[in-house]
Amino acid sequence: MAKKLWGGRFTSDTHDAVNTFNSSLQFDKRLWKEDIQGSIAYCKMLGKQGIISEDETKTILSALKEISSEIEKGTFSFDESSEDIHTLIEKALIQKTGTLGEKIHTGRSRNDQIVLDVRLYIKNATENILQLIKKFQLSLFELAEKNQDLIMPGYTHLQRAQPVLLAHHLLAYYEMTKRDIQRYEEALKRINILPLGSAALAGTTFAIDRKFLSKELNLHGITANSMDAVSDRDFILEFIFISALLMMHLSRLCEELIIWSTQEFDFIEISDSFATGSSIMPQKKNPDIPELIRGKTGRVYGHLMSLLTTMKGLPLTYNKDMQEDKEPLFDTVDTVEKSLSIFSLLLREIDFKKENLKKATESGYLVATDLADYLVTKGMTFRKAHHIVGDIILAAQKKNKELHQLDIDEMKHFSSLIEKDVYEWLDPASCIERRNSKGGTGSQEVKKALHTARKELNV
Repeated sequence: MAKKLWGGRFTSDTHDAVNTFNSSLQFDKRLWKEDIQGSIAYCKMLGKQGIISEDETKTILSALKEISSEIEKGTFSFDESSEDIHTLIEKALIQKTGTLGEKIHTGRSRNDQIVLDVRLYIKNATENILQLIKKFQLSLFELAEKNQDLIMPGYTHLQRAQPVLLAHHLLAYYEMTKRDIQRYEEALKRINILPLGSAALAGTTFAIDRKFLSKELNLHGITANSMDAVSDRDFILEFIFISALLMMHLSRLCEELIIWSTQEFDFIEISDSFATGSSIMPQKKNPDIPELIRGKTGRVYGHLMSLLTTMKGLPLTYNKDMQEDKEPLFDTVDTVEKSLSIFSLLLREIDFKKENLKKATESGYLVATDLADYLVTKGMTFRKAHHIVGDIILAAQKKNKELHQLDIDEMKHFSSLIEKDVYEWLDPASCIERRNSKGGTGSQEVKKALHTARKELNV
């Protein structure tokens, strides 16, 4: 039976089933880089403070770097009998340096050690996700710019509502992901805080230098309360929450791509290289990638609820329940990174069907609001205009006509204010051009939005 780091007061070995159930190495071993990074900084601090000698510091640092190199090369053996990644690294250090390696844990607990590891991990993951969001935004921008003159129906309640520029629709998702970037960047301020030095829960009797540790690890603050430091998982919850919001935004766009690719809408064609077929129906072309991203969104939601539920009843400070934070976190990172990466590629492989979009904007009375606005410009109140246009639409439906297909006498029957100039208001393209209010779908506003996005993306 492997010797436990904490085994001094125990008179018998733990049961094999307990060892297996208790171990987290199978998933927390992906924290090896952060664990060694933290130990290197801690060793330097111990040497600086005279807690270990200069020679001891050099020996331990050399051994830690050697372990890191072995893991990088794939020659390191991940001993499954180890309880966790901290135990594994420390055992390897002791094997290389003898009892000297045992000094690395002076004044340190696995409680503050793991919080540091996870903070460093999320910091790196967040910075990578931020870059992936920007790549996604670039693909979105390029798709919008390429199709900036296309008009499509805008929807409310999934019913055709008003004509909008396709680029305006796509740039709505650009704005959503801008907020996601802001949230991740804000969260980084709370992630980049040093918990190391809190020890198990009460701090340490050794004269450690936490400011040195913070600077060495490129963190921008130090935890103020040792009990909070080792029991805090807010930063993980916040990361998963922000990720859940991001995935929700991706899922909404996926839903639209799925709908638009149906024969009922037939607005887009997804490249064959990003679609699959049916094993029984030869005609099928399935949008599997958007469907998978839409489905994976639920995973991230589940991880958030899982960890919230784990944390809700835990007394201060550390409890073993907190070991359950790793798998939801790691899967969230993997899911977000993979979803963003493939979605960026998918967007480059979408073609919009111009004629189908054009036909869709010419039916469904999308210009009804503009007809009401027209009457308002003639002096009518909007509420009365709204009612009259409703009457006109009802009459047009009975005649199986669109508004622009009604002749002037048919429309004047409902209001003497209607003149021949009304037809200028019944063209979807002219409807677009009249909507140049700030943030509207007017072509000038959309061009400004594209220009802003270009500057933000530095392309």
